[in-house]
Amino acid sequence: MADTGASLTTDPAQFLSWLYRSIPLTSAMQIERLEFDGQVLELHVPLAPNVNDKGTGFGGSISALATLAGWCLTTLYLRGKGLDCDVVIADAHQSYKAPIKDAFFARVRLSSKEDCDHLLNRIDERGRGRLDLKIDVLCDDQAGKDEVAFVMQGRYVAIQR
Repeated sequence: MADTGASLTTDPAQFLSWLYRSIPLTSAMQIERLEFDGQVLELHVPLAPNVNDKGTGFGGSISALATLAGWCLTTLYLRGKGLDCDVVIADAHQSYKAPIKDAFFARVRLSSKEDCDHLLNRIDERGRGRLDLKIDVLCDDQAGKDEVAFVMQGRYVAIQR
């Protein structure tokens, strides 16, 4: 039986530990930090385990990080509302804007209150709902000028267990 996160934790450190056990790719990517304030989620990774043959960020790692960030945000948001749901990505459109030459991170913000309310209402009425998210992947610039290197529009579907 799969580990479904039985404790339904919303604590970022505990959630990241659960991710390492449940999704092995997260450990291989060496996700260093998960930050979530209830509205915005960030996932941070080093370049070294996510590098391509050109010495820049591997497109698959960048896409995976963005997909995972949206999934984490949706999952943690629903857990915070006391809901136990399977979350999957149903559709995604992505665009690579610039090469990544250093550590990088994905940032995603909850949709509008109306979109979040619609998701919750759909789950209540039909046992499933969807949430559209915009995820940015940024190159971690120590000078504070983080550059958007990748943008993904993703549709996440939540199915109540």
